[in-house]
Amino acid sequence: MTTKTDTSGAYGVEPPTHAKGRSGARAPGERSLAASPTTWFVWAGTAAFFIFLIGILVSVVVDSLGKSWFNTWLPASFSKDWYTSAWDQFEMTHIIGVTLTVALVVIVISVLVGVPAAYLLARRNFPLKKTITMLFLLPVLMPPITYGIPLATVMYNLGLGRTLTAVILVNLVPSVPFVIMTMTPFIEQINPTIESAARMSGANMRKVFTKILMPLLIPGILAASILVLVRTVGMFDLTFLVSGPQSDTLVVAIYRAMTAAGGGEARQLISSMAVVYTLTMMVILIVALKFVSPTQLVARVKESRED
Repeated sequence: MTTKTDTSGAYGVEPPTHAKGRSGARAPGERSLAASPTTWFVWAGTAAFFIFLIGILVSVVVDSLGKSWFNTWLPASFSKDWYTSAWDQFEMTHIIGVTLTVALVVIVISVLVGVPAAYLLARRNFPLKKTITMLFLLPVLMPPITYGIPLATVMYNLGLGRTLTAVILVNLVPSVPFVIMTMTPFIEQINPTIESAARMSGANMRKVFTKILMPLLIPGILAASILVLVRTVGMFDLTFLVSGPQSDTLVVAIYRAMTAAGGGEARQLISSMAVVYTLTMMVILIVALKFVSPTQLVARVKESRED
């Protein structure tokens, strides 16, 4: 005679949950296939953003190539004549040259002034250091138009209005603090014992800065230069207030073309200039990112400090 023993409740031990076949139970680490409503909302918002962005870009490109476009989805015919007309009518070669000249000069001066200033803020303690740091932050945080009008007034009073010099000077106001704020934490993460060892070996401050620190600072300088480049090329407010016919950058030239003669210019001309501006920015970024990736900035600093 065989007796069955029920051990399910022995010693108060319950059987495993998955053995019960309970619905909705998952093994540890297993993820549910059904996403939460919040996840779907985020993905839907992201998808809508990219759809609208791509739609706007495509419509501008199509408009710049269309001959006539009224009540149809696409123009009746396509042509590159609008680009030729815009290039000749608005002197795009000169405008692009001015844009690149302003950007390069602003980058060089900002780096030459901003890197030593960032070094002082990172390595030295002096009275009113926090106050000076806050003053450097103001041009970066404040809207450019708030201090652009007084700057423009000063430039016109000095006789520099509508000149290339004025455009460069006003763009330096936010760019130099931007380099300082970017480079200060970068320098703070570099181990100061490297400099101490160099000084103990007989190197003066100039050699320490050029031979020791500069190779370590190159990734940060390149990253800051890329950010200043993008900011300067896209800066409208300050440039518009002090520029003139011979000193307009590309973004200001597009605005002047759009508002010239009460908006009487053909829409396709403005669209073609906008496409040229976008392509110029993309080429600049692609070339710049060949030399440095800003996302690797912190990783490189940490590696240098561990060494």
